[in-house]
Amino acid sequence: MKHLIKHATGLLALLLSLPASLHAAAGSPASKPNIVLIVADDLGYNDLSCYGASLVKTPRIDSLAGEGAHFTDAHSVCAICIPSRYSILSGAYYFHSKFKGSYPLQFHEGQVTLPSLLKSAGYRTAALGKWHNGFGRAPEPDYNKELKPGPLEIGFDSFFGTPRTHGEPPLVFVQDHWVVGLDPADPISVDHSKEFGAHGKQIGGAKAMAARPDDKIDFIMADKAATYFAQQKPGQPFFLYLAFAAAHNPINPAPEFRKKSNAGLYGDYVQQLDHCTGLVLDALEQNGLAQNTIVIFTSDNGGRYETGAMKAGHRTNGALLGQKTDAWEGGHRVPCIARWPQHIPAGTVRKEFFLQVDLMATLADAAGLPMPDGASPDGHSELAAFLQPATAPAKRTEGVLQGTTGIVLRQGDWVYFPKQGSSGKTAPQPARPWSMSYKAMGFTNSDIDENGQIKPDAPKEQLYNLAADLPQKTNVAATEPDRLAAMRKRLAEIAKTATNKGFGAAD
Repeated sequence: MKHLIKHATGLLALLLSLPASLHAAAGSPASKPNIVLIVADDLGYNDLSCYGASLVKTPRIDSLAGEGAHFTDAHSVCAICIPSRYSILSGAYYFHSKFKGSYPLQFHEGQVTLPSLLKSAGYRTAALGKWHNGFGRAPEPDYNKELKPGPLEIGFDSFFGTPRTHGEPPLVFVQDHWVVGLDPADPISVDHSKEFGAHGKQIGGAKAMAARPDDKIDFIMADKAATYFAQQKPGQPFFLYLAFAAAHNPINPAPEFRKKSNAGLYGDYVQQLDHCTGLVLDALEQNGLAQNTIVIFTSDNGGRYETGAMKAGHRTNGALLGQKTDAWEGGHRVPCIARWPQHIPAGTVRKEFFLQVDLMATLADAAGLPMPDGASPDGHSELAAFLQPATAPAKRTEGVLQGTTGIVLRQGDWVYFPKQGSSGKTAPQPARPWSMSYKAMGFTNSDIDENGQIKPDAPKEQLYNLAADLPQKTNVAATEPDRLAAMRKRLAEIAKTATNKGFGAAD
């Protein structure tokens, strides 16, 4: 008996001496990490101080990077938000979705999603902020009725936020299945007449609109996140998906943040986003949750160039070519920061290629959860990249990236475009530019003239080596015929299952 007691005591001492990461691998309820996934809207690669911004100050997000790792080659799967958010929550490319457009729920019945997987393992799950992955199955939901299926049907226990972006009707909050402040005497509809543009105009719903102050949306979300943290029970892990409104148009910071940056109203909005992120981090700390919580901060796509910020000297995507909507780098290379105390080494940088479609499998792996058959069909775990950002070898060797008018293939340092132009709204530039003129944005590309038009002698395809030419100034398709042919063939194989889903407006 004494021998057994001595043996057990020694074994206990050995277990206690092991690194915390090995305890977590067991996947017991007490060891499962909490997860907070923060997704900004249209935040560019160069919009944060820790990514190079000098006219915008983001100390709270910078501190997150200082306490964890930030990725310099991270990408959304698409240059607009609906496909990117779909991929984050499903581990699948958007061209595998069975539903088109921005109104019906994008996920199909029985689909394993990140929230449903975590919920099945005992996690409490919540979504706050911008949804924009649809409600119901009709071409457009009736906002005066129960909005179902929606976030709750794909695995979230609760939802509070905007149905689409904060600038697209209906300009209301939704809680779970119902519009907040709904008044039967003043029903809500959306008039899609041509004169009201791509997104239409809200008719009715005055009380519901008043319940959603546009310049306070992210403050409200941060406050609800703090309340959610305070409600958590010891021993039960949680997953919070927090989708902020900033920095998407309309650029509308609260009065107390106006004229606080050196990059115009847009810079003010980003600094407000930083403040709201800080409120969330503070709430985690105040509730004793920070040490066992994975916090990931990223953006759903690249930034859109704004006149005020450009005049002030701030480039939302830095030296990258293109912007939101484009398959060029500026459309989808995004900030990505991860903190997990005692697991992710502080102040580290991950330089290898990372794609957001891998977030689902990575977070499941961190929680010690096996991936069910058919789940995350296009993603795999990149947990090693998070735990050993400076030394783990690159696992993902290729990925598909999507603009609003086409897909491209990334392989290693190379990216292949099967067509001319940005595969988005930047080039060839239309008579009425979507944002700023190509010339005003200061882009340089060998295939495009100063007016944003494709040169007559430009190759029909594009090929860039990002290690040698990150700004994508020179198309080398003509000088790399073998690589061009191999990547053309590979993309054709992938595209057999892909359909361009006809994105209209740049959501």
